[in-house]
Amino acid sequence: MPCKVLIIDDSALIRNLLSTLIDAQPDMTVVGTAADPYIARERIKALNPDVLTLDVEMPRMDGLSFLEKLMRLRPMPVVMVSSLTERSSETTLRALELGAVDYVSKPKIDIINGIHESGQEIVEKIRAASGARLKSLVRRPAQLQVEKKLTADVVLPSISNRLQTTEKVVIVGASTGGTEAIKDVLISMPADAPGILITQHMPAAFTSAFARRLDGLCRIAVKEALDGERVLPGHAYIAPGDRHLLLDRSGANYITRLADGPPVCRHRPSVDVLFRSAANCAGKNAIGVILTGMGDDGATGMLEMKQAGAHTLAQDEESCVVFGMPKEAIIRGGVDEIVSLSAIPDRIVALVSGQGVRAIRV
Repeated sequence: MPCKVLIIDDSALIRNLLSTLIDAQPDMTVVGTAADPYIARERIKALNPDVLTLDVEMPRMDGLSFLEKLMRLRPMPVVMVSSLTERSSETTLRALELGAVDYVSKPKIDIINGIHESGQEIVEKIRAASGARLKSLVRRPAQLQVEKKLTADVVLPSISNRLQTTEKVVIVGASTGGTEAIKDVLISMPADAPGILITQHMPAAFTSAFARRLDGLCRIAVKEALDGERVLPGHAYIAPGDRHLLLDRSGANYITRLADGPPVCRHRPSVDVLFRSAANCAGKNAIGVILTGMGDDGATGMLEMKQAGAHTLAQDEESCVVFGMPKEAIIRGGVDEIVSLSAIPDRIVALVSGQGVRAIRV
């Protein structure tokens, strides 16, 4: 049966564009649209959709208030539709905390071309959402033109003559569901944790707000990464939403590097790029962590980290919103341990403190 989608947006143009895009997919269909949450409430009862797309700013009731009520009374997969603004990014992050599976960036200008250009991303996120809450993710081919998927080679080469150091560093990659998973990991990290570099797939307007939100919740300091800053213990650095984040060395110190290269695995920032950079310059002193996410970004880079001597962890299927990225890393042989989300912080601390490597569960 096709995935049934209900579109909730006060813009008739957006409703029409999304309807055309979704109905063109063989595995999904638009069963209805709604201009505001009050209409949506009645159509949910009548149509029983599998996935909602939900606008953030709407008349009569905002999307956040509606989502909060929905998740309390009738939980179901929701993909938020958000404009790329600072205000909407805060709201969208709150929506993810409340239980939304993912978000789609709504262009503010040239809406028709903007929706068309992001069509592949939109349908993939709806497809992932349909599996995130109801059943295991089933990857079906999109019926859109697929851009060439580049590897980390376009940003930096893999090297084998790695400098040796004793300083530990934690390298984290995530996508769909990752904002909450990253929060759960960082909020449990001690103030003296090693430096942490994070790539989370999200738009440029969202990452600074995401970093500020985490900084207010965690014992460690969390910030959006800048180019060329020293990686300090007790700090986490989040890749800006439009640039690749790399780990580099300056003498005995780790530093951050930002790169403007093309998307890798169709993403910028890319987890593969960050993981390769850690393999290149940290080797056995890195701990790699791959969290919930759609697709395979990070799977190749995690294998490179493992081959360089790093210890690698993957979030288990039961605690993932979408098991795509961890699953691919496991299949390719890049994972030392499969760990539940709640156990990952303690496992990182144990590895940093030198308590040894327990039996591998892969």
